[in-house]
Amino acid sequence: MARKQIRLKDVAEKAGVAVNTASTILNRRPNSWASKETEERVFAAAKALGYRPNRAAVALQSGQFKTIGLLIADLQNPYFTQVATLLEIELEKRGYGLVIENWRNDLEREKKLLENFVHQNVDGIAVFVSDIGEHLEFFENQAKLGFPVVAYAMPGTGTAQVDMVVPDFDTGLRQAAAVLHGLGHRKYVFLAARSKGQRVGMRPTLFKKIVGELEGGDVEVVDCGPSLEHARDVSIEVLGGANRPTAVVALNDLTAIGVMRAAKELDLDVPGDVSVVGIDGVSLGEQLTVSLSTVAQPHHEIVGRTVEMLLARIEGEGDEPPARAEFQTRFIRRESVGAVS
Repeated sequence: MARKQIRLKDVAEKAGVAVNTASTILNRRPNSWASKETEERVFAAAKALGYRPNRAAVALQSGQFKTIGLLIADLQNPYFTQVATLLEIELEKRGYGLVIENWRNDLEREKKLLENFVHQNVDGIAVFVSDIGEHLEFFENQAKLGFPVVAYAMPGTGTAQVDMVVPDFDTGLRQAAAVLHGLGHRKYVFLAARSKGQRVGMRPTLFKKIVGELEGGDVEVVDCGPSLEHARDVSIEVLGGANRPTAVVALNDLTAIGVMRAAKELDLDVPGDVSVVGIDGVSLGEQLTVSLSTVAQPHHEIVGRTVEMLLARIEGEGDEPPARAEFQTRFIRRESVGAVS
């Protein structure tokens, strides 16, 4: 026997309120005048009946799906899962849900998902893309249509018709370089993890420039793939050679974990034989057997600003010019960094 479809009308009848009152309460609309006791009665009735709101019907009535989309590069990278978790928490506080799409470090898939996401039942999207410059036409079109988009971008990103949150790695990388230099490090490898066909980006270039300003420092940029396994394999080659660096700085924390695994397999001590620094500041790094030093992004602040930008567009400030919010990073020294022996 088919399960009976529970309607909003059924919930209202069980709670003893008007349908409009039940709708206002269940959708957590800010204009609700209902008492706390009435709200509790409506939620209890909905739970007892197993009521599930029809998102399409809600959107037709309100003009909103109460859902945000998030496009990420790699679900296996703890940085993206950490951001997704924080974003989901902040959106829930405001009555919104979150839908996640993962382009799996595949640039063709990235482009396809980006184009398709705006046609799903979402009110706006936050996106991690490989290169803002590759999608300027897309951002311009969405701006013309008034569809809210917030892009996570890198310093140096040019003008784009899109709201952007931008972590500034200059401060954090300068702090890391200063600490490493003070500990006697002069020979570095920057392990640049990236998808095939993706540009190397600003992080290695910036670190190389910063080290170049210090006496005697030298940085070799070495490419690897985005996976943990590829980072380990390339790191075995880097650390197993005769001209081993005293410190490795990785494009992200996941890659840095691959470096540390390679050191373990080569029977090298971290930080006695090689110091390792990641970038991003994921919470996992602090829990490793040798805790990971990192250039940390202020995740809570970035996510909070992302939500503010999206909801401002969704809820009525869509005519404002594109906004750009920059956030300072900071170096957190942990056990993976030590003096040159």
